[in-house]
Amino acid sequence: MKPYVLEFREIDKTRQMLVGGKGMNLGECSRIEGTLVPEGFCVTTEAYKRVIGENVELHQLLDQLAVLKVEERERISEVSRKIRELIEGTGIEKGIEEEIDRCLSTFGAEHAYAVRSSATAEDLPFASFAGQQDTYLNIKGKDTILQHISKCWASLFTDRAVIYRMKNEFDHRKVYLSVVIQRMIFPQASGILFTADPVTSNRKMLSIDASFGLGEALVSGLVSADCYKVQEEEVVDKMIATKKLAIYALKEGGTETQQIEPGQQKTQTLTDRQILQLAKIGRQIEAYFGCPQDIEWCLVDDTFYIVQSRPITTLYPIPETNVQENHVYVSVGHQQMMTDPMKPLGMSLFLLTTPAPMRKAGGRLFVDVTPMLASPVSRRNIVDTLGQSDPLIKDALMTIAEREGFIRSISNGEEEKAPSHSESNRDTSESFLEKMENDPTIVHELIKSSQTSIEELKQNIQTKSGPELFRFILEDIQQLKKVLFDPQSLEVIRAAMDASSWINEKMNEWLGEKNVADTLSQSVPNNITSEMGLALLDVADVIRPYPEVVDYLHHVKEEDDDFLNELIKFDGGKEAQAAIYEYLNKYGMRCVGEIDITKTRWSEKPTTLVPMILSNIKNFEPNASNQIFDQGRQKALRKEQELLDRLKQLPDGEQKAKKTKRMISLIRNFIGYREYPKYGMINRYFLYKQALLKEAEQLVQANVIHEKEDIYYLTFEELHEVVRTNKLDYQINSKRKDEHKLYEKLTPPRVITSDGEIITGQYKRENLPAGAIVGLPVSSGVIEGRARVILNMKDADLEDGDILITAFTDPSWTPLFVSIKGLVTEVGGLMTHGAVIAREYGLPAVVGVENATKLIKDGQRIRVNGTEGYIEIL
Repeated sequence: MKPYVLEFREIDKTRQMLVGGKGMNLGECSRIEGTLVPEGFCVTTEAYKRVIGENVELHQLLDQLAVLKVEERERISEVSRKIRELIEGTGIEKGIEEEIDRCLSTFGAEHAYAVRSSATAEDLPFASFAGQQDTYLNIKGKDTILQHISKCWASLFTDRAVIYRMKNEFDHRKVYLSVVIQRMIFPQASGILFTADPVTSNRKMLSIDASFGLGEALVSGLVSADCYKVQEEEVVDKMIATKKLAIYALKEGGTETQQIEPGQQKTQTLTDRQILQLAKIGRQIEAYFGCPQDIEWCLVDDTFYIVQSRPITTLYPIPETNVQENHVYVSVGHQQMMTDPMKPLGMSLFLLTTPAPMRKAGGRLFVDVTPMLASPVSRRNIVDTLGQSDPLIKDALMTIAEREGFIRSISNGEEEKAPSHSESNRDTSESFLEKMENDPTIVHELIKSSQTSIEELKQNIQTKSGPELFRFILEDIQQLKKVLFDPQSLEVIRAAMDASSWINEKMNEWLGEKNVADTLSQSVPNNITSEMGLALLDVADVIRPYPEVVDYLHHVKEEDDDFLNELIKFDGGKEAQAAIYEYLNKYGMRCVGEIDITKTRWSEKPTTLVPMILSNIKNFEPNASNQIFDQGRQKALRKEQELLDRLKQLPDGEQKAKKTKRMISLIRNFIGYREYPKYGMINRYFLYKQALLKEAEQLVQANVIHEKEDIYYLTFEELHEVVRTNKLDYQINSKRKDEHKLYEKLTPPRVITSDGEIITGQYKRENLPAGAIVGLPVSSGVIEGRARVILNMKDADLEDGDILITAFTDPSWTPLFVSIKGLVTEVGGLMTHGAVIAREYGLPAVVGVENATKLIKDGQRIRVNGTEGYIEIL
């Protein structure tokens, strides 16, 4: 029979389901040498189960709660209140009461106790559930303690606890509550110790919050606390707060809030010696549990007591490495416009494609840039290159580079010898651009070669299966790399980017005009991504004349995967179906986050396109795609003529105009191609995916996996082995699925160190309007309009003139760009897809705006300044 009561000394990590997270951690803490934990016991979850087990009315209420949604707050509140009343009204049966009485006699029934809730879904490595259930301090007498045990059980159904579980997808019936009964101590000071800095996530920096009296005042936010930072056994920072209030225990039981004497309010709560003593205890507890801890402590007569320790769940994991020196990692997701976590199959395939020194953390990839930061020359190159794509990354890297001794420098006087990066780069750029053959047929040949290669792959991959398929894909990835890193392809892309930089720099210098290349690169040929947006306007043109089809599309739901076959029932349905299929044949391999092959493609879920098609039907006249493209082209040509005319008026004007004309020609001939290599890569990825899913079908039939999508949680190498052996340890899949859910809740940093410290960059900008929200200007112009905050493309209900606010855009968002007048994203840089397409469509755009989707509210009227890089809320 499982016990109803366990003393702390009887508890270890094997007892979590009996005593919950808090109870388990207290039991473990009491085993750590040199750590004092006030004695006590836990009323186990078995007691809670006895109380609710036979209660029919309670189970009926739980049934009602199970079907409610988070939005139904009033109903949740009503059902939860009834459950609490039922639990508090149910007596504790005699056998349980006797065990509690026995423990109280052992520890002293006359003493005061803290009565704390400890749920089984609490203080977990991936969800803290902190503060969801109730705690009662300074409780005296057996009857009062029994009453508060019932209150703790009932607090499992406070509104906040119920809603928290709903949001975290925990079943109310599968979360049980233990109650911790812990001997009350009466501290002169108490607080919280984080063994990793909760602000920067630096694992080497401890952070201590301290105030007078009981810790409840601090935890509940009633008082400000002193904050001390400790690094390598040294107090490195102190912030002494004005502490006006403290909570103290009353002799007769309960607590009261007291005013602190004015002379004591600004006194340092702990001495420096005590701070270091507490830090040492913190490190011992962290070492015991093996991960950073959030620890509640009390100070009594110069002795520290630990009353709680739990994992810190908010820290971003440190990229895996096996070296001891300091390292610096830059997020790949912020470069690739995909900050979501990747599943193992997608990540492993991308790693096979890229030559960069990658590290994994939190389901994302990071590049180790430490070697490049070690020498002054390569540091300038990497900082300037990444700065072009994301100034916040540049500023963060500069912050680290300026730290003395953080990165071991390999310099030996190179700094003086090396020319400044901008000078040397300009020379090489100019000579490179002069040598570059300005022939548009180069692009046509590159595209033709890529298409031929993909057609060959399409034919050949169909004949491969089993282990042979995996060998074939590995060989084809070598072919993909040749296409991606083809020297001529890279030269074309570089020529377009360098010519754009040259134009922007020289037109600003000679004519005082900023960001001229934005206008000159509108409606260029061969941009597969912008063509994709315009092509969906042509689909809308086919469908627009048929009201029955339009009406049907308005009623298509996200899960209606068969809607294309249903179309043919309506007048015009065959034409609509053919137009959509033609679009999918060319672009159906695209989707949000497309570098992860496990993401659902448009061909796999064509309903994704329906809101965008309907938006195009509503917002545009027929033949809009040709008109939009032609308007952009005419605008670019007019700008070119205007610049050349003005340049000819300057000293040495003919020469300046001639050089400028060549640069404009390079931009217009070559910049569209920049989008093509990724399009080719995603085409190949989709063919790999289709072939691997056929293998998955075989594995389902052989009962090796439950569903096809299970293969997404295996790496490419692991899947190869499963196909070879027809065997899989299913626990791997379950574990990876749980990890992925956890990773989805994490926000990846742009830059992180091997200490786990997240370095946040800042924009250095002056003379901005009051209240302006700052970002990176990537497509010039100023526009006012309604902000539409859209985090998922399926929610894209746009009106003509709206400004799109979102976390990030990749090529799959391009069809929305034809409907908007401006763009703001949280992630992005000068040459990321959203910026390139915004320039081509002539949309003012500001990217890299931290927390844009929270700072700007849906429906607000805003002004976007894409020339200077800021947003004003009007």
